[in-house]
Amino acid sequence: MAQPAIHDIFVIGGGINGCGIARDAVGRGYSVYLAEMNDLASGTSSGSTKLIHGGLRYLEYYEFRLVRESLMEREVLWRNAPHIIWPMRFVLPYAEGLRPAWLLRLGLFLYDYIGGRKLLPATKTLNMKTDPAGKPLRPLFSKAFEYSDCWVNDARFVVLNARDAADRGAVIRTRAKVVSARKAGDHWVIGVEDRQTGEVEEVSARLIVNAAGPWVDHVLSGAIGQNDVHNVRLVQGSHIVVPKKFDDPRAYFFQNKDGRIIFAIPYEDDFTLIGTTDQDYQGDPARVTISDAEIGYLCDAASEYFAKPVRREDIVWTYSAVRPLYDDGASKAQEATRDYVLKADERAGPPLVNIFGGKITTSRRLAEHMLEKIEALIGAKGKPWTAKASLPGGDFAPTGFEAQVSRLKSAYPFLDLKLARRLIRLYGTRAERLLGLARSEADLGRRFGPDLYEAEVRYLMTQEWAMTADDVLWRRTKRGLKFSREEAAALQEFMLGARDSHSAAAE
Repeated sequence: MAQPAIHDIFVIGGGINGCGIARDAVGRGYSVYLAEMNDLASGTSSGSTKLIHGGLRYLEYYEFRLVRESLMEREVLWRNAPHIIWPMRFVLPYAEGLRPAWLLRLGLFLYDYIGGRKLLPATKTLNMKTDPAGKPLRPLFSKAFEYSDCWVNDARFVVLNARDAADRGAVIRTRAKVVSARKAGDHWVIGVEDRQTGEVEEVSARLIVNAAGPWVDHVLSGAIGQNDVHNVRLVQGSHIVVPKKFDDPRAYFFQNKDGRIIFAIPYEDDFTLIGTTDQDYQGDPARVTISDAEIGYLCDAASEYFAKPVRREDIVWTYSAVRPLYDDGASKAQEATRDYVLKADERAGPPLVNIFGGKITTSRRLAEHMLEKIEALIGAKGKPWTAKASLPGGDFAPTGFEAQVSRLKSAYPFLDLKLARRLIRLYGTRAERLLGLARSEADLGRRFGPDLYEAEVRYLMTQEWAMTADDVLWRRTKRGLKFSREEAAALQEFMLGARDSHSAAAE
């Protein structure tokens, strides 16, 4: 497809906000170019607690608009992507001396009724002495509340938005850093550096969307050349992953004595995900790592509840990310608003719109609000459309996951059931594209490690912008949890060779 001399919209940043806006905009008829300096979802968007949720604790800070919008989005997103988003029940034990039971009941009543819930079941009270949810916990809790939210594979959510945008005509460039942006009459000329070759391409666009997440101020002060920029408060959140602490499919919501909360969530079949922390962060967002204090905090907080303590030596993986919250002057990191702010630059010349804050749950609505601003600045095209549009692979009923697994197994009888489930969880109805004409395990090609075959790796390279082993193991899949260093190195070597041979063939 020939690209226009001047694109309508240039998006900086390949996180959920950037990819969601690119998808919405191109679907309305705008021409779109997106540049991400690393891999898709390589920053904040893959470092979340993996929840599509209303944010029960945000009610304490009177964020009613944000909570209502978030609650309404849960079932919308579940319908749009039932392969990577699914309902999860959360158990909130009542702990004496912390938030009173009446306050929890009030919060959960609002949670049930202000968000247009239709498919998700309502809150109920549990007897922790008899309910299986009490078994993994210390015998201190007699009562708990069970409520609904949803789980999301966050990095795949980003990639699928990008894939849909590209399928509709958007240009999606990864490892492409915006190094300059200058005004040229009624449009921008943006310098985009290929981080593999060092070559700089110039791209013209009528409007820039700065969706660079933690780097939003860096883009303004660097590529765009604005001075004295300070719009976001960087807050670090870290998580630990341990061998699974419980067999129950429900997750836990634990209150801590300092007023903060953590989750303990079933993760990738064999693990438990525990997090998150909240602390202000200074420094390069690309270098964020869990601190020793955070490890101690999460282990201690979880051990207050679990009968078998969480020990440092149990940890199999950690991850950290920096949340770029709009700096509203809140005194504590956990009190800073999670709502998003969209600001158009008021200076003369072609328009620039910046995004501060936001969260995965509200990313689709953020994109719709951004399109309202874009329409006002460069003219309207199509109408809102994403509320009822499936993401790639998500074109089946919200409750139809098991039927999709059976269908895939029927079409490819040689597949192990566990692998078939994993493929549907990641790719939905597009799993058949990945498997193609394979009629046996041998047809899937080289096996790199636990149930990861060459066919899947090549699909991720050609269809989902994967370039390195980390892209495959930690963002497109989570096979890294089960890969050895030697297996990961062999995968990296294969991918470099495949890229080199593809580049040679293209010349």
